[in-house]
Amino acid sequence: MYYFSYEEPIFRPPSEARSLILQITIGCSQNQCKFCGMYKMKQFRIRSVADIATEVAAIPKEHRHQYQRIFLADGDALVYPQRELIEILDLLKDKFPNLTRIGIYASPKSLTTKNVEELQQLKLRKLRIFYFGLESGDAPTLKLTDKGYQPEQMLKLCRKAQMAGIKISITAILGLAGRKRSYEHAVATAEWINQLSPDFFSLLTMFQRHNDPYFELIEPLTNGEIIEETLTIVKHLQPQKTILRSNHVSNILNLAGSYPKDREKMIAQTEAALEEARSHPDWCAQVPDYGEAYY
Repeated sequence: MYYFSYEEPIFRPPSEARSLILQITIGCSQNQCKFCGMYKMKQFRIRSVADIATEVAAIPKEHRHQYQRIFLADGDALVYPQRELIEILDLLKDKFPNLTRIGIYASPKSLTTKNVEELQQLKLRKLRIFYFGLESGDAPTLKLTDKGYQPEQMLKLCRKAQMAGIKISITAILGLAGRKRSYEHAVATAEWINQLSPDFFSLLTMFQRHNDPYFELIEPLTNGEIIEETLTIVKHLQPQKTILRSNHVSNILNLAGSYPKDREKMIAQTEAALEEARSHPDWCAQVPDYGEAYY
């Protein structure tokens, strides 16, 4: 059900599929990453608290009880000024009686704008999970993407969120480094995750969406090489109490499990998938063709 008009496109994590989405910012303040085509058609801006209050008021009171989760969009809405963000969170807590959790995308840039105490203030108001795009734990790969931050910088920022008691979901991209640094990208990413042990770790696969120039910088991996890269990651992963998901529409291998309990199971599943892929050499040699052309 639509209560108001969004400035499309709207993006949200798979786990927020049943959440009410409120667009408190438009676009992404860190809209420079070469691999990402999510917000290239938008000029970043922060919407006013009054605008958000008007949208909340447009939701019938008898409907508000059904929402237990709310997701704050767009790209890195955590960059929203602290005082006004608290106003929005207090408003949501007041207007949605069954609200249990608020989620938000958090970029490295937006995490630099909040200290631990400020993050704790947000958690007290039900902002309970950050979705953070690491992309790669490999410094040369991050430099190629123009991410703007080094792995150790992002590790420090994510630890700040953990210190505040906020759950964090990390995303990395299979195939991001291309063939040249596939192994280094996989190993460094797994080791970065091992250092943080986030609550959630998700994989998606590099695909085309307003990012054609980036594909000219890399030699894309084939289906078989994507599975090989996945296997390298799961073999090197040894975090504590981390849930792994590989369920984005771009993925060719769906993985789901918890570390350390399901580590061996996911390694075996990936090895089996690679063996099956190699029994179909034509498919194995193809480059994944998933893309999103609409936005």
